[in-house]
Amino acid sequence: MARGRIQLKRIENPVHRQVTFCKRRAGLLKKAKELSVLCDAEIGLVIFSAHGKLYELATKGTMQGVIERYMKFTGAAQPEEPPTEPHHHPLVCLISLSFSFMLIK
Repeated sequence: MARGRIQLKRIENPVHRQVTFCKRRAGLLKKAKELSVLCDAEIGLVIFSAHGKLYELATKGTMQGVIERYMKFTGAAQPEEPPTEPHHHPLVCLISLSFSFMLIK
């Protein structure tokens, strides 16, 4: 028997929303790991919960390595010295760029 489609809208009940987030986060991480193993793909996944908690997955190496590879591939400039401000960290810049791109769409 096929499952019915769910309507994509914000879950109003905070408890149900948190439970759904945990289940879907686990499923997304599992799928990313499977894709990496099956297709020998290098995957970097960053998730922030509604409470601001960070969840990340780097399938080969470190998240920093994935970000550096992404920045080289896209031609983004690498700082000569380590950032002094937290908001200048490459991960924060990458997330900001990704979020801005999503808003444009």
